[in-house]
Amino acid sequence: MPTRTRYDGVAIAIHWLTALAISAQLVMGWTMTSLQPGSYLQFSLYQWHKSVGITILALSILRLVWRLLHKPPPLPATMPVWEMQVAKAAHAFLYALLILLPLTGWAVVSASPLNIPTVLYGILPLPHLPVLSDLADKRAAESVLTLVHEIGGWILVILLAGHVGAALRHHFVIHDGILARMLPRFGAQG
Repeated sequence: MPTRTRYDGVAIAIHWLTALAISAQLVMGWTMTSLQPGSYLQFSLYQWHKSVGITILALSILRLVWRLLHKPPPLPATMPVWEMQVAKAAHAFLYALLILLPLTGWAVVSASPLNIPTVLYGILPLPHLPVLSDLADKRAAESVLTLVHEIGGWILVILLAGHVGAALRHHFVIHDGILARMLPRFGAQG
């Protein structure tokens, strides 16, 4: 049986949906934190940011389960061992951040003294995390959690830049098909 050289359609769809959601998150995150506090646009963006964050959490868990059940195609044999190890470590960190960042965001909202409810996509109420919502000094907890969330966001940006840069390097410089393994084929067979 020949070795697969591409990810399957489910893995590809989850990857690109997650990439799109992360891009939206970064734009919303930077925009909403620069707006005048309390404005309608800022409130709206925070609600969307929370909704998309929980969606990323769900997609990331689904992707992790899918990956555990479906072996990815092997890396090219020509790839140096150190590069394979860096790629595996970077993917592990990306998975961790894509789960931890939505959880820390949820924790920030739960610890907020403002006690603003989260309604995912304006439809589904998301309860606050019980321990954090009952704290006596919510402001201190919110401050620490916000810092952790922001630092995690910047680490994610750095990892994503490396991830995209590595994929482009493999595609345009090395020409080894790494990027093509994750590109949709829109009706093509194989």
